[in-house]
Amino acid sequence: MKTIGYIIQKEFKQIFRNKGMLPIIFILPILQLVILANAATYEVKNIKFAYIDYDHTSSSRALIEKFNASTYFNVLTDFPSPEKASSAMLAGEVDVVLEIPNHFERNLLKEKTADLSITINAIDGAAAGVESGYVNQIVQSFNQDVKMTIMDTSKKAVQPVTIEGIPSFWYNITLNYKTFMVPGILVLLVTMITLFLSGMNIVREKEIGTLEQINVTPIRKSQFIIGKLFPFWIIGMGLLTIGLILAKVIFNVPMVGSLLLLYAYTSIYILVILGMGLLISNFTDTQQQAMFIAWFFVVIFILMSGLFTPIESMPRWAQIVTEFNPIKYFVEIVRMVLLKGSGLMDILPQLWKTLLYAIIMNGLAVWSYKKVN
Repeated sequence: MKTIGYIIQKEFKQIFRNKGMLPIIFILPILQLVILANAATYEVKNIKFAYIDYDHTSSSRALIEKFNASTYFNVLTDFPSPEKASSAMLAGEVDVVLEIPNHFERNLLKEKTADLSITINAIDGAAAGVESGYVNQIVQSFNQDVKMTIMDTSKKAVQPVTIEGIPSFWYNITLNYKTFMVPGILVLLVTMITLFLSGMNIVREKEIGTLEQINVTPIRKSQFIIGKLFPFWIIGMGLLTIGLILAKVIFNVPMVGSLLLLYAYTSIYILVILGMGLLISNFTDTQQQAMFIAWFFVVIFILMSGLFTPIESMPRWAQIVTEFNPIKYFVEIVRMVLLKGSGLMDILPQLWKTLLYAIIMNGLAVWSYKKVN
């Protein structure tokens, strides 16, 4: 125990002696959390909207005013022809073009139906789907207004039966995207910092030539590894604490579950990441190599973790591969515990998988670490 304590103490001294390392460990993650939480949004706003009005009636103007009053659309201009609108969309000047045909108002009043042509820039498929939903909502709202107008002007109109659905939003009553994103970004920061630091730790000893000296000392392999990785386990837990404080103070993220349960799971999850970092260190000779390999795996794990895109929307083969992604389980657990108030029995499947992952990764890392004695 004295040997492990000595190695841990030495490692902490090296970390805090390096003045350039402290901002990287603590300041940069805080800035990333604040910036990414405000930038990474699923909301689509300020949609560049234009229209072609062939009807020029009160009804067509009322429809355009509906879009103008919306907070999602920025009505820029009208075009005299589809060719002009197409050129503007090609140049990226507009995102949505609404074309109102001739006799639009007449068809509404006489035939009770009318067609609209809506062109959406769908290079970004996800954004185009959201924009289409916004357009449909406004058109449906306008449709209801027209129906009420016709009913008021017709003496024979009979009040129709109205069925209204009242939604109930659980776990995120205000529908604030930050409530969903901040816990996931916190997972990202804890993972990246602990993986990069642990991945470069042993490699640094190789580069400066001290690893060979350590290998011929009576220090056991297990003592050396525990002493080298334990400081980064402490740093990972510290980053989680700082992130939770910022999430509550700055973004007012609800924390309805047990923080003790979250810390218990995180303590196991960080062991997985530290094992991965040590495994990378064992098969690399320079810090640059370790950084590139760690970054390669982090990018894949993040994009396939469900942090930004739903796992259910991925191809079947990708969903199977994601079962071996530890970040996926941490993202699920953080959101379940903080936002839903899930208990131990609710997260038990992810907990067992993460624990098994930690045993396998650290077992492989210790086995692959070569020591003379």
